[in-house]
Amino acid sequence: MNFAIVGCGFIAKKHAQAIKNIENASLVAVCDRVPDLMKPYVEEHGATPYMDIEEMLKDETIDIVNICTPSGTHAVLAELIAKLGKHVIIEKPIAMTIEETNRIIQATEQNNMKLAVVHPNRFRPVVMKLKEILNKNLLGKISHALCIVNWNRDQAYYDQAPWRGTKEHDGGVLMNQAIHNLDLLLWFMGNPVEVFSMEATRLRNIEAEDVSVGLIQFESGALATVQASTTVYPKNFEESITIFGEKGTVKIGGANALYFEHINIEGTHENTIEKWINEVKEDPWGTPGHEEIIKDMIQAIEEDRKPSVTGEDGKRALELVLSFYDSAKTNQLVSLI
Repeated sequence: MNFAIVGCGFIAKKHAQAIKNIENASLVAVCDRVPDLMKPYVEEHGATPYMDIEEMLKDETIDIVNICTPSGTHAVLAELIAKLGKHVIIEKPIAMTIEETNRIIQATEQNNMKLAVVHPNRFRPVVMKLKEILNKNLLGKISHALCIVNWNRDQAYYDQAPWRGTKEHDGGVLMNQAIHNLDLLLWFMGNPVEVFSMEATRLRNIEAEDVSVGLIQFESGALATVQASTTVYPKNFEESITIFGEKGTVKIGGANALYFEHINIEGTHENTIEKWINEVKEDPWGTPGHEEIIKDMIQAIEEDRKPSVTGEDGKRALELVLSFYDSAKTNQLVSLI
């Protein structure tokens, strides 16, 4: 499969490296308005540079286009790419509004193109093991969950580009960082029905929020607390998800939610738990999530199935973030049903 990348900022490097690591994948084209940003991809990957996306999309050898541009531009690009017969991999968040998201999904479906959204944390070894534990119902009825993203993004991070931290093109900590963890909560806990949230912009000179605290009630009746920030000094402090069930408690955590910090499950032998903990410790990152997303897209095309992380999955995570924003703005509970 031949790939093209649109938008050659920071995240594009992960996409390019992932494509390079996959045996049956090649990066053949890149597109950006700034020629200098494309140079590394031309020199290291042999990609053809374009400043005009429509010109790039005339290349019939391109199978898949990875969208790595600011979030507020995703919809227009995805619609064009699908219309011109290319499959779409799109960085999170899928878009900034539900209307834009629906346009993306509709465009790919109408043109019979595959759509995958980059939520790579699903492929971390510890996350996959926790998903397996939940799928096997080892924790029994779930009582509640705790989701924490206490990270550092200093002012220099936001000053890298004028779109960072804006409500139109980027959003704050929920949309840009914690959306990955909200995606995991949805994957673990099911459909949310109601949320309440408070947010603030405490330390960063940005338009959007740099700290947020929220509550979720799920269809099952289970509850969750979400705490997210980019204000922690001086570096990332904690990324964790803890799930409390009638038969056990599991916490995945660390600065980047890579390890089991606590496992206690009724009827599960200590040797089994120790084995799970050690397996994760041996290779906490596993295969990079971007690489897994791209490999899965290739397989989805070959097998004519939906990718593992679909446009609808991206929409669900976005809906949750937007409902948090609505609640914080109105100081009211927000229903998602």
